[in-house]
Amino acid sequence: MFNDIGALELVTLVVLAVLVFGPDKLPKVIQDVTRTIRKIREFSDSAKQDIRQELGPEFKDFEFEDLNPKTFIRKQLDNDELGLKEIRNGFDLKKEMAEVTDAVHGRESESSSDPSSSSGSSAGGRIDMTKKPETPALDERPPFDADAT
Repeated sequence: MFNDIGALELVTLVVLAVLVFGPDKLPKVIQDVTRTIRKIREFSDSAKQDIRQELGPEFKDFEFEDLNPKTFIRKQLDNDELGLKEIRNGFDLKKEMAEVTDAVHGRESESSSDPSSSSGSSAGGRIDMTKKPETPALDERPPFDADAT
């Protein structure tokens, strides 16, 4: 519960407790706090026991820690009944991003084997963004497809 409290924080809490409650009342306050924590734990344990009894024998291996989403996901990934590790290992994000970057910059990626699929510009696969695109003549109409409309 208090795994991340260091020595400095602990000393600070003790000093604050002595200042707030005083050295005379501090032992009584500590006893009351420990008694309250003990009662809360007993209540929690009895509630867990009641839930386990109500769920029945098919949930005998049920752990309440599995209700935490991070723990549940970690347990399911370790179980790997769905083959998620194979899917995750088969997907190379760096390679995919490199292919997308090459496509955006107009370069040919290593995975494409057809040399005729380059962009066709004379600047070594790069597109000149300063050049205006060629516009068709005004009397030329784009092709019309009656089935598409």
